[in-house]
Amino acid sequence: MFSNLDVFKIYSAMARHAADNQSVAARNLAHSDDPGFKASELESFQDYMARMAANPAGSEEFKIRRADTPASPNGNTVSIEQELYRSAEAMSQHEMALTVYTKSLDLLRTAIGKK
Repeated sequence: MFSNLDVFKIYSAMARHAADNQSVAARNLAHSDDPGFKASELESFQDYMARMAANPAGSEEFKIRRADTPASPNGNTVSIEQELYRSAEAMSQHEMALTVYTKSLDLLRTAIGKK
């Protein structure tokens, strides 16, 4: 019943996006010394939401693309600073999604007298 509410779908997707973004950043950092490794990045959450609004029956998977970062002399395109920033940003996004999700549940419980 409550799982069909848009607020829960949106913030659930935001938490998944943050987790996937953290995974992509961790993978990039793990390969930061590999010659020729090409860094990846996850589509922004805004791009994902726009894509889903345009085609609700489309894939709910987040798109991963090659990051547009300059290559080092060994051909590696991982920017450690950018990946650390991306990781911190993902943590913040995940915390926000969980907070809104939890507060929305609390509000619904209060509204139906279950708190």
